[in-house]
Amino acid sequence: MPESSYPDRSHLPASPGVYIFRDGEGRVLYVGKAKNIRSRVASYFTRSGDGRPKIAELRERVRQIDFIAAGSETEALVLEANLIKRHRPRFNASLRDDKSYPYIVVTTGDEYPRVFATRGPHDLRHRYFGPFPSAGSVHATLDVLNKTFRFRKCRGPEPGRKSGIPCLNYHIGRSAAPCIGAVSKEEYDGIISDVIAFLEGRVDGLIREREEKMRRAASEMDFERAARLRDEAAALRHVRDRQRATIASEDSFDAVGAYAEGEEACVQIFAVREGQIVGRDSFLLDNYGEQDAESVALSFIPQYYESAAVPREILVSSPDEEALPPIAEHLSRLRGTRVEVRRPQRGDKRRVLELALRNARMGLEHERAMNEARRGRLSSTLDRLREELALPRLPMRIECYDISNTMGTNSVASMVVFHGGRPAKDRYRRFRIKTVEGADDPASMAEVVRRRLERLLTGDEKFSPAPDLILLDGGKGQLSAVAAVLEELGSGGRLPDIPVRALAKREEEVFEPGRPGPVVLAPGSAELHLLQRVRDEAHRFANAYHRRLRGKAMTASVLDELPGVGPVRKRRILEHFGSPQAFLEASLEELEAVPGLPGRVAREIYARLHR
Repeated sequence: MPESSYPDRSHLPASPGVYIFRDGEGRVLYVGKAKNIRSRVASYFTRSGDGRPKIAELRERVRQIDFIAAGSETEALVLEANLIKRHRPRFNASLRDDKSYPYIVVTTGDEYPRVFATRGPHDLRHRYFGPFPSAGSVHATLDVLNKTFRFRKCRGPEPGRKSGIPCLNYHIGRSAAPCIGAVSKEEYDGIISDVIAFLEGRVDGLIREREEKMRRAASEMDFERAARLRDEAAALRHVRDRQRATIASEDSFDAVGAYAEGEEACVQIFAVREGQIVGRDSFLLDNYGEQDAESVALSFIPQYYESAAVPREILVSSPDEEALPPIAEHLSRLRGTRVEVRRPQRGDKRRVLELALRNARMGLEHERAMNEARRGRLSSTLDRLREELALPRLPMRIECYDISNTMGTNSVASMVVFHGGRPAKDRYRRFRIKTVEGADDPASMAEVVRRRLERLLTGDEKFSPAPDLILLDGGKGQLSAVAAVLEELGSGGRLPDIPVRALAKREEEVFEPGRPGPVVLAPGSAELHLLQRVRDEAHRFANAYHRRLRGKAMTASVLDELPGVGPVRKRRILEHFGSPQAFLEASLEELEAVPGLPGRVAREIYARLHR
């Protein structure tokens, strides 16, 4: 793949997060993490790649690059693991089962709970946090936690040793020693509550408390204690970052974040399942009313969940408490059980919502950057097309015409419109050929263009403004016929200067009136690709209309020729199948099932259709 064909990377942020490579069909090829997403992704598209042997194959297959911004590199690490586990990309190593990954467990089912690492099955009496990306990260987390929170480290549901003598951990300040009564049950429960609060993400207060004590100790000249409190606060921040890409509980919910600016908005939905961020959906919305982001999100939610699975809980940022109960009631009906829609104030759920909000803002910025890049590319393409085809102005509005018929019957034409290089489907028109008998494509093309331009001359708004370029699906015959119509209708200055060109399929050559040889655009060039897209769309639109008319004609012909099928039975047959195409493809059993249609008549119809 030439370098110019690589996916656009200008939208990628220079921040920590996860990048996702997709192929042409949207399948996830690779998920990676990075401290700087833009820099890391750029390394894949250098000549040497990043050194991995499969990088060349990956680089050739990638067609789209998505990203999820994260708060830290550690958060990106665990988020990467969650996404790889969910999508199992071809270019990532496959993850093993959940039980193979380490968790931190707090044995809340015990009188004096312990805190330790586990890979085993979960006990419903206890609390589990994770999974963590490696055993080393779990043990490092436990070590730092134990320096700050003096939970017991002895084994078994009961604290202490058979000798009754406290262990070394008590003497070095790593255990509160409930085994010898050095701490009351209430005080020990407070220690465990702090551990759970921290692992659930409610640690800002703990950090602030230590920072406050540190400043007080420093003002009292107790620098040794101040240094210890400083290290504790730093350790708490460090371990908090390790846990950020997973949710401390095993809750399942969706966090809906929206960002609006002007007439555009972006909504991102982060899906959390069993405590893991497992996916993200992004939607770009028109926001002509310029509503605020919270209103956009609330109006979007009911539409989205009409076709999506509804979780037990949905998080939003809207402060309008009165607007949430009706939405929750509607979603509860869709789910069949109670659904809660609320605005989280703190903790992991608040953090995931803020992540969705941040990514919604970046998603809109990304789309605007992409649109700007597309506009720039399209502008350059249109400018080159103007030069290559010697057009009098930039071809902002291109109209293309095509004829479709079967042996001269049911002859129709299509008119498709591309504005600024993009299809303007509300401007498409179709025609039934009225004045031409048989398969005469040049005459049919001339009739259609004449009818279109006459509507322009009468001021019909459905056929205005005038095109900057008329493109014909055909060769010199069609071009000559249409050029004559333009010359006739344009006499006396009634029409603006409308250039016409024909694109012949066989060699993809462009013909121009009065020029004996064709204009040959560079194969694979953006300007030729644009003309081909316009031509192919006109061909598709014409064929679709022709098939519909042909199906109706065949249906009417078959039914009208059969004895025993009058207007009533004909209407019943068409109402039963819903469309001519469904009738023509019906089996004998399906025909016999038509209400009021005798079996003999059904068999005759089937024989006529399949003779």
